[in-house]
Amino acid sequence: MSDAPASQPQRGATEWPRTSRPLFGRDAELAQVELAFREAGLGRGTAVVLAGEAGIGKTALIEQAIRAVPGVQVLRAAGAEFESVLPFAALHQLCGPLLGRSETLPGPQRAALEAAFGMRSDVVPERLLVGLAVLGLLADRSRRLPVACVIDDADWLDDESAHALAFVARRVEADRIAIVFSVRDPASAQQLAGLRTIPVGALGNEDARLLLASAIHAPIDARVRDTIIGEARGNPLALLELPRSAGSRRLAGGYAFPTRPVASRIEESFLERISALPAQTRGFLLVAAAEPLGDTVLLWDAIDRLGIDRAAAEPAETADLLEIGGRVRFRHPLVRSAVYQAAAPADRRRAHDALAAVTDAEREPDRRAWHRAQAASGPDEDIALELEASAGRALTRGGMSAAAAFTERAAELTADPGRRASRMLVAAQFAQSAGAVNWALRLLDEVQNDQLGSEQSGAVSLQRAQIAFQSARNSRAASMLLSAATRVNGDRARVALLQAFSAAMYAGRLGDGVLPEVAGAGLRELAHTAGARPVDHLLEGLATHVVLGYEAAVPAMRRAMAETLADGSIRDKELRWLGLACITTMDLWDDQTHAVLTERMVAMARKTGALSVLPLALNLNAIAHVLGGRLNAATVGVSEAYAITAATGNAEFVYGDIVLSAWRGDRHRVDQLLALAPEVIRRGEGRALVVMEYATAVLNNGLGEYQLAADAATQAQAHGDLGFELFLPFELVESAARLGRPELAGRPMHTIERGARLCRTDAAIGVELRSRALLSTDADADVLFQQALARLERTTLRTYCARTHLVYGEWLRRHDRRSDARHQLRTAHEALSEMGLTAFADRAARELEATGEHARRRDRLFADTLTARELDIASRAAGGATSKEIAAALYLSPRTVDAHLRSIFRKSGVKSRRELRNLNLADPGLSG
Repeated sequence: MSDAPASQPQRGATEWPRTSRPLFGRDAELAQVELAFREAGLGRGTAVVLAGEAGIGKTALIEQAIRAVPGVQVLRAAGAEFESVLPFAALHQLCGPLLGRSETLPGPQRAALEAAFGMRSDVVPERLLVGLAVLGLLADRSRRLPVACVIDDADWLDDESAHALAFVARRVEADRIAIVFSVRDPASAQQLAGLRTIPVGALGNEDARLLLASAIHAPIDARVRDTIIGEARGNPLALLELPRSAGSRRLAGGYAFPTRPVASRIEESFLERISALPAQTRGFLLVAAAEPLGDTVLLWDAIDRLGIDRAAAEPAETADLLEIGGRVRFRHPLVRSAVYQAAAPADRRRAHDALAAVTDAEREPDRRAWHRAQAASGPDEDIALELEASAGRALTRGGMSAAAAFTERAAELTADPGRRASRMLVAAQFAQSAGAVNWALRLLDEVQNDQLGSEQSGAVSLQRAQIAFQSARNSRAASMLLSAATRVNGDRARVALLQAFSAAMYAGRLGDGVLPEVAGAGLRELAHTAGARPVDHLLEGLATHVVLGYEAAVPAMRRAMAETLADGSIRDKELRWLGLACITTMDLWDDQTHAVLTERMVAMARKTGALSVLPLALNLNAIAHVLGGRLNAATVGVSEAYAITAATGNAEFVYGDIVLSAWRGDRHRVDQLLALAPEVIRRGEGRALVVMEYATAVLNNGLGEYQLAADAATQAQAHGDLGFELFLPFELVESAARLGRPELAGRPMHTIERGARLCRTDAAIGVELRSRALLSTDADADVLFQQALARLERTTLRTYCARTHLVYGEWLRRHDRRSDARHQLRTAHEALSEMGLTAFADRAARELEATGEHARRRDRLFADTLTARELDIASRAAGGATSKEIAAALYLSPRTVDAHLRSIFRKSGVKSRRELRNLNLADPGLSG
C-alpha cells in the first residue's frame, strides 16, 4: 500500500501527476531505481540520485518504478526556489505524516526536530540531531512496510533540509528505506556528493520517434518530425511539448523550429501558450507562481484582493499548465519559472504584495515578511526590521542560511549607508557560519568600503581572513589573519592573533616563515594590552617559545596550564583553544595534564555540540590513549572522528589514525595514510608532515628498521614544530642507540635534558634517565634503567614504560645477563602484547627467544577480530547502552547498530548483551 500513490498530488510533488505512458529507452535506468526499492524491502537500504536536465523524465522514471514495486510506502518532498531560504521547509513536507510518532525518538532528537519545525523555541536544533531524528522516524515507519522517499528538485532544497536528507541517505544501509533524489545538475547539490548517481540522458533518435508517435496521432510531415526530434535533443518533455505549441498547420506544413537551448525552448513553448491566455488568467498564473506552497486558500484570497475573477483559473487548467485540487500544482517547474520570469517587475511586486496581505502574520510571519520584501520597490525600514526578526527566528531553528538570506534582503532595503553595511556584514557572518563561503565573500564584496568606518573595515578584513582559515590552515590564512588583527581592537585582535598562530603552526615548514612573524605580533599586542585570561597567557607562552626560545616560554606556558586546570575558564566560545593547550602540555612534558585536557576537550565539544571541534578533540584524545596503552579506546575515538567528519562533510583529521597505526605496527595502514602527503603539501599543512614523520619513526623502531626510524625522526626534528618535545627525542635516541651512532642523539639529548631541568615532571626525568641509559657505555646503565622505570611507572605513559622494559632487557641480554634479561623482556612482551603494540611485542619476543626462552603466545583477544566500528558498538553495548543510544552517539540508525551487533555475536558466539559484557573487549580506560 502506498501512502502517496503516483496518481494523487502531494505537497512537494512539483511535476505533473501524469497518467501512465510507456517509457522509451529507459530500461537500464528503470531497472536501477526498481532495484533500489526492492533492496529496501529486503532490509538493504540505499540512496540514489537521478541526474538530468529539466524535462528529461526523472519523475516519470520514479513513478514507473513505484508502480512496478508494490507494497512500498511513498513519502515525498521537493525543493522550490522560493522556499530555498526557509529552513527545514522541504523536510517538513517529508516528515509531516510522521510527526505523530515523534514520541518514539530519544529526547534530544525529538527536541531538535520540534525546534526545527517551529514547534518549540527553547533549544537550537543541532543539524546532526535533526538528521538522526528523521532517520529514526523513517526507520520506525519502515517496520510495517518499506519506505520510498522521493525528493524532487533537490537542487532547490533549503540548506538545512539538504543536510538532513543527505545525512539520512548515507545511513540507511540496514534499513528498509530507499531514498531517490532528482537533480538537474549534480554540481548544484553538493550535499549529495558521493551518493550513487544515475545519469538520465537524452533519448536516442529511435526512442524519440516512438515517444513522439505515442503523443501525436495526426499526420505529421517527415521533415517536421525530424526537425522536432533534432530540436528536442532527446528531451522527452520537449518532444511532447514542442509539437503541442506548434499547432497542426505548422506540423503539416514543414515549418522549422528556431534552435535554442532545450530548457529555453520548452519555456518558450509554455510562454507561447501563456501569452495566448486572457490577461486575468495570466495574472492568476503569476500569483500561483509566486506562492510556492500551492495553498489554494491563500491563492484564492490573493486573487480576490487583486480583483481577479476566480473563473480566470479555468483557461490555465484547460491549457494543461496547472491543476487545482487539494493544492495547486504546475505541470512542470519550467512552467512556474516561465510565468514568473516573464512577468513585468511591477506585476511581480503586486502579486507578492497581495500574498503578503493574506498571509497570517501570527502563523506564518516569515513567509509574510518574505513576500513583503519581494513586493518592495525601494528602501523600507519597516520591512527591513521585519526581515531582521525573521532572521532571529531562523537562528533559533538552526537556519543559518535563512538568517543570511533574510538579513541580506534587509540590507538591500536599508537606506542609511552605514546601517546597510552593518546588516550586510551580519549577513556575511551568517553565510560563513552556514558554510556558504562563496556567498559570504559575495556579500562582503557588496559592502562599499567608502561607507565603512575603520572598525567595520577591520571586521571585513577579519572575516575574509577567517574564511581563508576555514578553508585551509596554511600560511596565506595566517598572513591574512595577522593583517586583519592590526585593523581590529581588543578581544577581536586577540582572537585573530590566536587564529593566525594556529594557522601558522599548522602550516609549519610550509609556512614561509610566517610563524615567527605572527608570534612577534602576539607579544607586541600583549605588551600593549596585558590580558588576564588563560588564553592570553597561552598566546604569551606560545609566542615566547617561538620568538625567545623554550626556556623563556616555560613560565608563561605553566601559568596558562595551571589557570586552565584550576578554574576551567576556557569555556564554550574558547573551546577551540584547548587544542593549543593540549599541544603546550606536550612541550611541558606534562602527560597528566595532557590526558586531562584532551578528555575535557572531548567532553566540552560533546556537551556544546561543537561538531567542528569534536573530531580534532577526539584525535588529540586518541593520541593520549595511545601513549597510555589504551589502543582500543583510541580506535573508538578515531572511528567516531571519521564518522563525524563524514556526517558533516568537513576535512578529515588523520593524525590520530596514523599515530595509532604506527604504534600498532600496521605498516599497510601507515603507508595508506602516508600516501596523502602530496595532498597535504598542496594545501600547505606542514604539521601533517611532521606527524607522518613521527609515525614513520615509531613504526620502524617497532619493526627494527632503525635507520629508517632515525631518518624520519631527524627530518621531523629539524623543523622545530611545537608540541613534539615529548615525542621525537624519545624515538631518535632509541634508534641512534640501536644503530650504535650516538652522534645522532646530540640534539635530542639536549632537548630531553632541558625538559628534565626545566619541567621536573616524572615523564621528563624518566625519559632523560632512559635516554642516558641507552647511550651509556658502562655499568651505570643498569641503575639508570631502573631509575627510569621508577619514574615512568608514575606517569600515564604505559607505552613508554613497556618500551623501557624492552630496551632494558635488550641491554641486559647484550651484557650476557640472560636471567635478568628474561624478566625484563617477559614483562615487556606481556605488556606490549596486552596493549596491542604488535611490532614492539614481536621485537620483545625475538629478544626473549635469543635468551633461550620462547615467548608465550598471547591468546587472541576477541576485540582483535572486530572492525573499528564493531569494537565501538560492542564496547558501548557491553557498557549497557541501548541500540538507540549507540545509534545516537555514532550517527547511525538503530537498525544499523543491530546489524553490527548480529555480526559481533556471530564472531563471538555469544547470544546476548549480558554475555557480551564478559568478553575481553576493552583495554584499561575504554568506557562504554
